[in-house]
Amino acid sequence: MRAGSFYQNYREVKLLVVHCSATRCNKNFSVEALRRCHLARGFASIGYHFYITRDGEVHICRPVHQIGAHATGWNDKSIGICYEGGLDECGRPADTRTYAQKCSLLDLLRQLKTDYPQASILGHYQLSNSIHKACPCFDAKEQYRGL
Repeated sequence: MRAGSFYQNYREVKLLVVHCSATRCNKNFSVEALRRCHLARGFASIGYHFYITRDGEVHICRPVHQIGAHATGWNDKSIGICYEGGLDECGRPADTRTYAQKCSLLDLLRQLKTDYPQASILGHYQLSNSIHKACPCFDAKEQYRGL
């Protein structure tokens, strides 16, 4: 895909924020389960724009022209991308991305950077020093520095 793809919108997107679902790597957390979870939290639907399941499928959850509900204080200027997982079998934070998820996330970020070349890529915890969680359980800023 090239600039002007169907992902592009006309909001001022300054950040591409990577999240994890904070679910165990040995338990499925489908896009339907994510939707139920977000509805139970009072969201209109899934708060992320994209969700990548362990099989590498990229689910478009919220149109990028809509403001997300994934990072308080940053939603109006960001696109939220979440991968299924982020906890090991014992429930500890860990980078549990499958090879398929890593490939899909890289492809998606490349496309989004084509559409929003000025946007920075950060992990959720990297948005602010006041965020005290491990999400997305790897250093997204460093890993995708070259995009």
